[in-house]
Amino acid sequence: MLIVFLQHRLWYGTGGMMQVYEYQQQLDTLKKEAQENQERNDALYGEVLNLRNGTEAIEERARHELGMIKPNETFFQVIE
Repeated sequence: MLIVFLQHRLWYGTGGMMQVYEYQQQLDTLKKEAQENQERNDALYGEVLNLRNGTEAIEERARHELGMIKPNETFFQVIE
């Protein structure tokens, strides 16, 4: 009976194997989210540096997001 009681505590009690497994799953999820956030932050940091150092990134954004064109430039729109 003592062995059954101790096994029950080992697997299902406070700090038991089931709780350790759940915590490991939560830790894995948080590590994955942290990695995704780090990659996103790195991409944003690169974009910020590009915007600070040159006008090409600003020009690209203006063209793509706002549809702007340069003076004396011909714009062709292809409709498929």
